[in-house]
Amino acid sequence: MNKFDELFKQYNCNLNDDLVRAEVAELIDQHFDENNTKAVHAQCFNCIDLTSLNSTDTDAQIIALTKKVNDFKQSFANTENVAAICVYPSLVQVVSEHLAETIQIASVAAGFPASQTFIEVKVAETAMAVMEGATEIDVVMSIGKFLEGKYQDVYEELSEIKAACRNAQLKVIIESGALPSASAIKMASILAMASGADFIKTSTGKTAVSATLEAAYIMCQAISEWNKNTGVKVGFKAAGGVVTTNDAVKYYTVVKNTLGAEWLNNSLFRIGASKLANNLLSSIEEKEIAYF
Repeated sequence: MNKFDELFKQYNCNLNDDLVRAEVAELIDQHFDENNTKAVHAQCFNCIDLTSLNSTDTDAQIIALTKKVNDFKQSFANTENVAAICVYPSLVQVVSEHLAETIQIASVAAGFPASQTFIEVKVAETAMAVMEGATEIDVVMSIGKFLEGKYQDVYEELSEIKAACRNAQLKVIIESGALPSASAIKMASILAMASGADFIKTSTGKTAVSATLEAAYIMCQAISEWNKNTGVKVGFKAAGGVVTTNDAVKYYTVVKNTLGAEWLNNSLFRIGASKLANNLLSSIEEKEIAYF
C-alpha cells in the first residue's frame, strides 16, 4: 500500500452519489429559509472574491473595478466590502498600484484554467504573481494526472507551487465538475490539502459543469475530517455559476451546517463571482443595484 492509499484510507472516500444528493437536498430544504436574511446576504457579500477573468480585460477596466472597491463605502456605508479582487497574473500589478482598501489581491496562476503546462512555468508564474503583489494564488490541480492516479506527481506539483507562494495563500481548484464521482471529489480534496492548500475551491468557471452544492458538501466534509485529523483549518471557496442571492445562501447553508460557525467569515469561506455582487447588494438594499 503506497502513501496515498494510506492517506485516503484515513478518510471516508467511499461515497454514494445518490445518497450525497439526497443529503444535500434535505439540508437545503431544512435550513435555507433560516439563512435567507439580509444579515446573511451581507455576510456572503463580504466573502466575495470579485472576479474578472476575461481575455478582453484591459488595464482601464481593472482600474475602474478597483476604484469601485475603493469607493464602495461611500455608497454602502453599512455593508462590509468584498474579500478580494481576483484577476489574471498580468493584471495583478494594476490592482496593487490602485487598491486603497485593505482587501486581498487574488491571482489565478500556474497555467489557469487547464493547468496543462510545464511545472517550471507554473512555479514561475506563481512566484511572479506574488512578486507583483498577489496575496492569494488560485491554481488548478492537474486533473488529467489525478484521473490517471498519478497522485505523487500532483502532490509534488502543488507542493512546489505552495513553496513559490511564499507568504501568499494558496487556493487549489479541484475542478469538481470534471471529476467522475463523489468519491473522486473527496479524494481530490484530501490530496489538495495534503499538498499544502490553504483553501480548496470547486471550479474555474471555465468548464461545462462548475460549482454544485453536492461538490461543496463533499469538500466541506473533507475539510471537517482534515481539521479533526490534523488540527488545521482549511478554507472553502465556491466558484463558477454562483450568480443569484439564493445561490449564495445555499452555499452558505452548506458551509454552516457542515463546518460550523467558525468557517462563516472570509478567512475561511469565499465565493468567486462577478454578477453575484450586484445581486446581493440588490437583496440587501431591496432595490435594483448595478454598482459593479
